[in-house]
This record gives sequence, structure tokens and C-alpha cells, in this order.
Amino acid sequence: MGMSVGSKGSGDPEVMMDINTTPLIDVMLVLIIMLIITIPIQLHSVNLNMPTGTPPPPTTKEPVVVTIDVDFDGTVLWNGEILPDRAALEDKLIRVAAEPDQPEVHLRPNKLVEYKSVAMVMASAQRLGVTKLGIVGNEQFVK
Repeated sequence: MGMSVGSKGSGDPEVMMDINTTPLIDVMLVLIIMLIITIPIQLHSVNLNMPTGTPPPPTTKEPVVVTIDVDFDGTVLWNGEILPDRAALEDKLIRVAAEPDQPEVHLRPNKLVEYKSVAMVMASAQRLGVTKLGIVGNEQFVK
């Protein structure tokens, strides 16, 4: 099986040596259509396990809130009372975590405080089992 290529001087047309891509494109289009048909329709929803029935009435009218302030120099205040060291903070967090209905703990860091002071309070609260912890006063960080 050879292919003869005509000489430049003769009047015969040159043989085309390109691949015919038309069948390849046809096969690819059929495969794309088959893929589109066989993919299941995706629903944009999230399945949630919602509780059934009526919720129980709240046990207290207002939730108890404990405020922990972290001052610019790393001083920790518990409801406005200065705590001398980390042990005093952890003692109070242990008492909060031991209550059956834990109070909400609002952590309010100063804008100028180093992150390690705030992270220390958050790590202690997590390690000791405080589950209702939130950071308050984030509007001071918006530029």
C-alpha cells in the first residue's frame, strides 16, 4: 500500500494527506448527547431532618448571658470583673459548662488585642465544654 504523490510539473492534483474529522465530530456529538440524557437531574435542595411536633416551651424567659471582655493589653474581664490569671478564667468556665442549661457566653475582644489572647479564651472554653459561645462586637473590625 503505497501512495504516489504526483510531481509538481504534472497537471495531476496533489493527494490530500489530512485526516477526515467529520466522522470523529459526529461520534463526539452523539456521545455528548448520550451523556446529557443519562445524567440524572440535579435538584438544588438540601435534605434536612427537621423535628416533628410542637417544640417544648422554653424553661426560662430570658437566657442567662455571661460576657467575657478581652482588653487591648490581654486582660480578661468576666461580666466586668477582672480575672487575675487563666486559672480563674478556667474555673469560671468549668462552672458554666457544668450547668444543665448552659448560659450564653459572649466573647467581646478589643480591636487592638493580640489574637493569642482571644484564642486562649476560645480554646479554654472549647476544651472545658462550653457549647454556647459567640463573638460579639464584630462591627468594630469593619474598615
